[in-house]
Amino acid sequence: MPAILRLDGYRSYFYSGEGSEPPHVDVEFGDKLAKYWLEPVELASSKRFRSHELGPLRDIVLAHRQTFLRAWYEHFEA
Repeated sequence: MPAILRLDGYRSYFYSGEGSEPPHVDVEFGDKLAKYWLEPVELASSKRFRSHELGPLRDIVLAHRQTFLRAWYEHFEA
């Protein structure tokens, strides 16, 4: 599971076996998990994040979307 970004306690990554899914990023903060599709940016799932935490988290994903997409395509098209 390549870690793509660590920012303010958030760790962003994807699993190597998920290449059959659309581009996405998994975000972990302590025991909280969320998965965001990247094209377009949409919440796919979340566990233990409160609804008011998901807006700022989406902003982080949007701000780093190109980094996540580049890492996804470099990993799965290599």
